[in-house]
Amino acid sequence: MADDPTVGGLAELYLGNLLYALERCALSLQEEGKPLDAAFYRGIGRKLADAHGQAQRAGGPPPSHVEPRE
Repeated sequence: MADDPTVGGLAELYLGNLLYALERCALSLQEEGKPLDAAFYRGIGRKLADAHGQAQRAGGPPPSHVEPRE
């Protein structure tokens, strides 16, 4: 079980993809006339990006390598 990825490790590894998906979601909600919902998802993306930036400035470890499961 030591090789099992953690939620944090996976989130860091795929952070760019997650931020992209959150923004796509926000854009879709904005187009549907749901600006508050769009702002909610943009807020999640902002918090993830800020947390990543803080970890990088603090000299946090680089993203761990996660092998995909088949």
